[in-house]
Amino acid sequence: MSFDFGKKFRKFRQSLDQILLGPQLLALLPAVTLGGYWIGGEGFLVLLALAVPAIFAVAGMFSGTGPAWSDAKDGETELRLRGTAERALSQTLAAETMTGKTTAAIAVSIDDFASIELQFGSKAATKILKQASVRLTYALRETDSIVRLNGPRFAVVLGPVRRADLETLIQMSARLQSAVAEPFSVDATRVYVTISVGFCLPARAPSRSGASLLECAEAALDTAISNGVGSIRAYSPATKRRTNDRLALQGEVAQALESGHIFPWFQPQVSTDTGEITGFEALARWEHPDRGTILPNDFVPALADMGLQERLFEIMLSQSMTALRDWDKAGFKVPKISVNFSGEELSNPKLIEKIKWELDRFDLAADRLCVEILEDVIAASEDDVIVRNILALSELGCCIDLDDFGTGHASIANIRRFAVSRIKIDRSFITRVDRDRDQQNMVAAILTMAERLEIDTLAEGVETIGEHAILAQLGCGHVQGFSVARPMPAEATQKWMTQHRSKLSEPQVIGKKAS
Repeated sequence: MSFDFGKKFRKFRQSLDQILLGPQLLALLPAVTLGGYWIGGEGFLVLLALAVPAIFAVAGMFSGTGPAWSDAKDGETELRLRGTAERALSQTLAAETMTGKTTAAIAVSIDDFASIELQFGSKAATKILKQASVRLTYALRETDSIVRLNGPRFAVVLGPVRRADLETLIQMSARLQSAVAEPFSVDATRVYVTISVGFCLPARAPSRSGASLLECAEAALDTAISNGVGSIRAYSPATKRRTNDRLALQGEVAQALESGHIFPWFQPQVSTDTGEITGFEALARWEHPDRGTILPNDFVPALADMGLQERLFEIMLSQSMTALRDWDKAGFKVPKISVNFSGEELSNPKLIEKIKWELDRFDLAADRLCVEILEDVIAASEDDVIVRNILALSELGCCIDLDDFGTGHASIANIRRFAVSRIKIDRSFITRVDRDRDQQNMVAAILTMAERLEIDTLAEGVETIGEHAILAQLGCGHVQGFSVARPMPAEATQKWMTQHRSKLSEPQVIGKKAS
């Protein structure tokens, strides 16, 4: 009931905003005052003097998130806040019939901002946030405005224009993305940042209010984020349906896990020296009967909330070992399979017994299993059970991969302490490594450290042939990413390996002799 009341109150405030901010107020207030004085005399004027401020207070006009003329600003970026955007949008919409001008709302978010905070620290992340807000501001026209939303999000209000259409908003969104495309400088390090964008045109919003328009732009932004970094999406009624679909999926995920619809796909890892397959990484996928393939970000958090993450791990481990055994039987040489171990799995006191049992069941040597652990798990290694389990896995003979290296704060001492076999260099260092000298220097430094520590290296998120080539030249041992192959279901792996093997056996053609 409290939720329904809150929702109704917000709608009431939105309607009240439109009345108080619209041009009709100028005509209405004098008429009410004269009429009231004629009927009720001075008593009515006193009542009106008390009632008007109360009405404005209910509308939120005296709060920090109130009207466009409010001085309230965000402490980090010095930008105005959400209420300013809602108010400006409402003003333009209310006056549209008189002015013939309309508006639109654009919501913007810095991609993977949490990773930036982890990798560079909160002070550096705040600096990037400030610089991004300045760049976005300069990309706007004089009549447009920008405000700070929550987290790494901003809202852009399109200044009153004669026409706002889909093409205009797409071009403006692309201009905003271009504004942050150049690298940011953080402690002499160049950091590349991308933004996702969602926008809404007034004709698409459920109601003609600034709050509704901005909410729809944020819904479009959420859809853009779910489609990958740097995406742009426009709001439509289907956007709301997709949001409802995601909520519905949370109710289906437990059943999907037990019915076998969630299982591993596999992405190959290859040697930069020989091109030979050196392993596969198991990645969770949900094959939904109606919605197709669903990525982990859309269902793993729901499983974690329901306490089913350990059950997912058991399925991933068992089916990964099944795939490894099947490849052996088919005559394919796959040295190892990589499975992600979260902090929750590593906190299980009975983990080692479980791993030993699985290895015995599939008759596999321990060194065929590669344990992938996030860098921040090793960095925050205060849990005695986690420490014990990682060391026991290493002593058992399992390979220990340090995942997303460079985004956390694992010390060299911890790398040695946990007998890390290989570090996986995070994709943030790999992007544009073939074109950016600073990226090359950073990767070269990581590779030099690994070589001195006698630790193997793998670059993840390698998307282009150019990135693959420069990593081989720099001395990175293995690569994984779209330049090699996308993740694939188990039944597709053998066909891919056959094709890959035939490519490796083909003689290299240097060139034709001139005739």
